[in-house]
Amino acid sequence: MDNSGFHHVMRFRLISKLERAGAISEVKAVTMKEAGLDIQEQLWLRYLAGGFLSRIKKTENGRYHV
Repeated sequence: MDNSGFHHVMRFRLISKLERAGAISEVKAVTMKEAGLDIQEQLWLRYLAGGFLSRIKKTENGRYHV
């Protein structure tokens, strides 16, 4: 799998985990630990969260949601 493919796999995985954790709005945002993310997922979350077109958002207090 090339880097682009892996990028999409990780994005999908993170979105799925955040949704399962109930983090579907800023009010319901969760921490990485609450979402059950492993180390690799945590690193990718920091990379993917908050981009202009990203579905994954980071709150001011360091929580994440989709």
